[in-house]
Amino acid sequence: MEGTVLVTGAMGTVGHEVIKQLAVRDGKVRAGVHSIIRGENLKRLPNVEVAEIDFKNPDSLHAAFTHIEKVFLLTPFTPDQVEMAKVLVDEAKRAGVKHIVRLSVMGADAEPGIQLGRWHREAEEYIKQSGIAYTFLRPTSFMQNIVHYHANSIREEGKFYSSLGDAKVSYIDVRDIASVAVEALKGDGHEGKTYDLTSDEALTYKEIAMILSQVTGKEIEYVDLPEDTVRQAMLSQGAPEWQTNCIQELNEMYKAGYGGVTTDTVKQITGSEPHTFREFAQDYQESFK
Repeated sequence: MEGTVLVTGAMGTVGHEVIKQLAVRDGKVRAGVHSIIRGENLKRLPNVEVAEIDFKNPDSLHAAFTHIEKVFLLTPFTPDQVEMAKVLVDEAKRAGVKHIVRLSVMGADAEPGIQLGRWHREAEEYIKQSGIAYTFLRPTSFMQNIVHYHANSIREEGKFYSSLGDAKVSYIDVRDIASVAVEALKGDGHEGKTYDLTSDEALTYKEIAMILSQVTGKEIEYVDLPEDTVRQAMLSQGAPEWQTNCIQELNEMYKAGYGGVTTDTVKQITGSEPHTFREFAQDYQESFK
C-alpha cells in the first residue's frame, strides 16, 4: 500500500492547491498546519488528515512525520525559512521519508543571485546532503499574486500599482505548480530532477491590465511608479524591511530582463498545457470586480 504524503504549509496558496489535487488521487494525505483550528476545512476533503506542525515542539514534528513516505516541503516567506527547512529535513530523515518534493524558486541556482534565491539554494543543498531522494520545483511568480497584492485597488480604483515598468514576466498559475508537484509525488522517475516552471507566455503589467479589462468588462489600468515610492508605500503599510528589500530585488531582476523565460516543463510533466493568464483572469474575475 502506498504511504501517506505530508504537505507542509498546507494553508498557503500552493500548499492548499497541492492538498486539493492530492485529495482526489489514491492514497492518504496529511496536511501540515500551524493551527488545527485553521485547518479544519481541509478535513472535509477526501483522504485528508490534519496535523499541527510547531517548529518549537519536537513532539508535534514527530507526530506529523509518523508513517510518512513522501513530503511536499514548503516553507513560508520569512527570514528564517532556511532554518525551518532544515528542521523539516532533519525530521524527514529521522522518520525514514523516501522522497522530498521541494517548492523552490526560479533562479535558485544563479550566482550570486538575489536573497530569495540564496535562501532557496541553501535549502536545496541541505536536502541534497541529507541523502533523501528529491525533486526541486522552481516556479516564477504566481498569477494568484495579482489577486493577493492588487485585487483591492483594482476593485476600488480600477488601477494597480508597481515599479515593474515594461518588464515581461512568465507568471504561472499555482494550479499548474500543484499539478507538477502531484506528478512528482505520485509518479516515477522524478527523483534527482529540478524543474523550472513557467506559463508559455511572458507579459508586462500593461498587458495584464488589458486582459483583466477585457475579461471583467471594466477599465483597469496599470500605474508605474518610481521604486522609492513603492518602497515607502510598502513600509508604511506595515511590510517589514527585509520583505520590502526582497521584493524590490526581485523586481529589479525582472526589469533587467530575467523574468521572461518560458519553459514547456508543465506540459512535459502533466501532459496538459499550462493556464494562460486570460484563463486565470476568467476563473478569478470576481476577485477584481
